[in-house]
Amino acid sequence: MRVGIVDVGSNTARLLVADVRDGVTRTVRETRAPIGLGDEIERRGAISQAKIDDVAKAVADAIATARAVGVDDITVLVTSPGRQSTNGEELARAIVRAAGVRARLLSAAEEASLAYAGALATSPVAGSRVAVCDVGGGSAQIAVGLRYGTPTWIRSIDVGSLRLTRRHVESDPPRRRELSAARSELDELLAGIAPLAAVAVLATGGTARSLQKLVGGTLGSAELEEALEIVSRRKAKEVERTYGIPRWRARLLPAGATILAAIQDRLGVELTVARGGLREGAALELAEHLRAAA
Repeated sequence: MRVGIVDVGSNTARLLVADVRDGVTRTVRETRAPIGLGDEIERRGAISQAKIDDVAKAVADAIATARAVGVDDITVLVTSPGRQSTNGEELARAIVRAAGVRARLLSAAEEASLAYAGALATSPVAGSRVAVCDVGGGSAQIAVGLRYGTPTWIRSIDVGSLRLTRRHVESDPPRRRELSAARSELDELLAGIAPLAAVAVLATGGTARSLQKLVGGTLGSAELEEALEIVSRRKAKEVERTYGIPRWRARLLPAGATILAAIQDRLGVELTVARGGLREGAALELAEHLRAAA
C-alpha cells in the first residue's frame, strides 16, 4: 500500500511517499520546502495571510508530487504551528482549499505518539522500555513506553530549535552568554518533568539528523558537548560548507543541540539517532486505516 504524508512544521513542509507492508515503510519519494512559519509565529503570534497562501501552495505542490508517483491516500499534518498560532484553523482551511485533501492539526500528544511509532518501526533498539525524543522547530516531545506498544508517558515543551534561537541566539556564531540563557530557559521548562526510566532512547527530528553529521549517530553527553563546541565556534556558512547542512538549519543547530543536551541530561541515557519519526509513524497509521476500511 502506498501512502503520502505532508508534514507542515515550523521550519519546513516535508513530503514522504512510502510503501507500507507488514509494519515496514519503504521510502519512495521525499521532498522538502522551507516555509518559515515558526519565525512569524514567534514574532506575531499569528500567521499572515501572505504566509498562509505560500504554505498552502507549497503543500499543493507536494500533493501533486505524491499523486504523480501514485498513492492510495494522502494526508497533511500540521504540527506545532497549528497549536502555537492564533489562526491555525485558518491555515488548515487554506490547505484544504488549495490541495483538496484533509489537514489535521496535531496535538502535542498525537505528534509524540506518531514520532514514537515511526522511530521504533524504522530503528532497531534493545530494551523493554524505550523513550523517543523529537525536537522540532517549535516544540519538543518526549514519549516513553514499551518497545512493542504505544507510549504510556508523554510530555511536551513549547519551544524548539527555531523558537529558542529567536529568543536567545542573535550572534553567528553564538556567544556563550546566549547559549547559557537558552539552557537556563530549558532547565526551567524541564524542571517539573521526570521521565519514566528508559533503557534506550531514540532521537528523531531535523536537529538530531544534522548533529549525526557532526559527531555520529550516538549522542551522549560527550558527543553533544562536542557538537555544541563545533557549532558555537563556527559561523553557519562554515558548518554548511564543512558538513553539508543547509545554512538555515546550521543557524538553528546551537539551540537545537542545547535542547537535546538538556533532554539527554533528564533521561540519563545516550541518544541514538533514529532513521524515521513522525512521517513514518503517520504513514503506518494511514495504511492501517486504509486496510481496516477495505
